[in-house]
Amino acid sequence: MNIKISIYEDNAALLEGLTYLIRGTHGFELCSASSSAVNILNECRENCPDIILMDIDMPELTGIEATRLVKHEFPDINIMIITVFEDSDKIFDALSAGATGYMLKKTPSAQIISSIEELYQGGSPISSIIARKVLDFFSKPVSSAKKESYQLSERETAVLKRLVMGDSYKMVAEACNMGAGTVSSHINNLYKKLQVNSKSEAIIKAINEKLIDGISGKRK
Repeated sequence: MNIKISIYEDNAALLEGLTYLIRGTHGFELCSASSSAVNILNECRENCPDIILMDIDMPELTGIEATRLVKHEFPDINIMIITVFEDSDKIFDALSAGATGYMLKKTPSAQIISSIEELYQGGSPISSIIARKVLDFFSKPVSSAKKESYQLSERETAVLKRLVMGDSYKMVAEACNMGAGTVSSHINNLYKKLQVNSKSEAIIKAINEKLIDGISGKRK
């Protein structure tokens, strides 16, 4: 089954480049390519994409506003931001709106392809520069009282940490030396304790409330 992709990008050259990239990649299907997100909800209903590649700075409706609309109506659609913006406000605004990936426009085509595949498989791909900004955010002091108020176990905290780092459930299982069933159980407990309904909501709450100590180390 092909991965169905829609693109929203107001730079004509980049829109054309992404269009050729998606059309020329085996296993990908281009649903639509547009320079405006004004009609994005109708287009989602018509095309049913699995993944949307979203610019931020677009006329009439920004990518962040469009992301928020899509995630409210179609929570199962994954949205990967592709932008020039590296500032923390844009990053966290996009994640808060429901984006599950954040890549920079200077990212090589091969990495864009692998990031789309990772996103489809349940990961949260982000450019290394963006990842560093997220890690820097977690290097700030954490409120122990806030952390303890959710009563997260050591294993639940470890799972949450891996989710914030962008790992898929399979990668979490490998990094934490757990079975898939155990990971699912910990994630369900996390959702209940944090009072969230999805992985993206759990990640945003962890970021906004600094529920994890400074992240270090590499993925397996």
